[in-house]
Amino acid sequence: MTDQEFTNSVKFELANILNYWTKNSIDQKYGGFVGRINHFNEIVEKSPKGIILNSRILWTFSAASNHYQNNNYATKCNRAYNYLRDYFRDITYGGVYWEVNYLGKPLQNRKQTYAQAFTIYALSEYYKYSKNEEALSWAFELFEVLEQNTKDQKLGGYIEAFDQDWSPIEDMRLSYKDLNAPKTMNTHLHILEAYTTLFEVSNNDKVGNALKELINLFLENFVSEKDHFKLFFSKNWKNLSHEVSFGHDIETAWLLIHAARILHDDSYIRKTESLSIKIADTFLKEALDKDFGVLNSINVQTNEIDFDKHWWPQAEAVVALLYVWRITAKEKYLIAAKRIWDFICNTIIDNSNGEWFFRVNRLGDPYINENKIGLWKCPYHNSRACIEIIKQLYQNTDRKTTKSNANLKIN
Repeated sequence: MTDQEFTNSVKFELANILNYWTKNSIDQKYGGFVGRINHFNEIVEKSPKGIILNSRILWTFSAASNHYQNNNYATKCNRAYNYLRDYFRDITYGGVYWEVNYLGKPLQNRKQTYAQAFTIYALSEYYKYSKNEEALSWAFELFEVLEQNTKDQKLGGYIEAFDQDWSPIEDMRLSYKDLNAPKTMNTHLHILEAYTTLFEVSNNDKVGNALKELINLFLENFVSEKDHFKLFFSKNWKNLSHEVSFGHDIETAWLLIHAARILHDDSYIRKTESLSIKIADTFLKEALDKDFGVLNSINVQTNEIDFDKHWWPQAEAVVALLYVWRITAKEKYLIAAKRIWDFICNTIIDNSNGEWFFRVNRLGDPYINENKIGLWKCPYHNSRACIEIIKQLYQNTDRKTTKSNANLKIN
């Protein structure tokens, strides 16, 4: 695959993703967007609607509008924003609900810090496109909510979850698969990306300082001695898990660099680039299967590997490896990125019904019980990856690059 073929393939897939969501996600009966479409592309009627899906839809159509620099997705952006504002916003206690029913009535009104962060991320991207001051004002309102209600003022970082009125709760898990931990790397990562975009559109000093604190946490608290990121913590930062998530490792690698660059801070740029090279090298050694699909996870205590390949780590891996390729000029990262993209095209993309499979097993067979659209199956990882890949490939387009050899060993 030449660089031009790579670029063309990614451009084509970005258009496919956006077309899928344009054609399939609109809820014509009840407003907003459908809550669930199953593996077979069938709408599951009256499914609940989650804040993660809906905020990521707003982010995606806004990011696409910013990428293409046109108004082709204006109605989708406005529809997504209006639904968030009208149905997920808690006007009594502040913040956003976790889940509403198909009519927009609150089902789970708990306050996940993760959810507030994603709404900030979406609103900031939407503001970048629309210049809707109401959206930016709401983003800052949510920023203050996080800083006042979820931030651990003594030990640093952000607490995972609260009741509707921001009082403490015992079960803080983001999903049933997670440990019940008061602090998680995953939530901090998405606060990081939210604050990065909010700072980008506002240049607000308070946001910038909070973003620097987050970068410091990743550099000092989250990274392990073996160049992975630890996932679950007690309030006083005791590590509670032996799991390594390869997707989170590689996603964090490029998001840290992006945050440092948005801050225009040379010291953080050097530190995050240096760390991300180490993370990428470890990733190439440990995370890729023989077919260049990204494995889900490993327990570093038992060495038990989860060989399933979820859609989103594949997307994030291509972006991060291209970031590191640009920093180092080492072709091995570009070659690996192309090989993973090839795996995505051949195994992860549903070339019959559209969009990407949620996950496949080690043989490449999709799990038919997973969704195409759902509380967690959203357009943000793959659409963002395509946009970022195109940006990376268009930098210094006169640069000489080699064709990847399908049998080349990645060292």
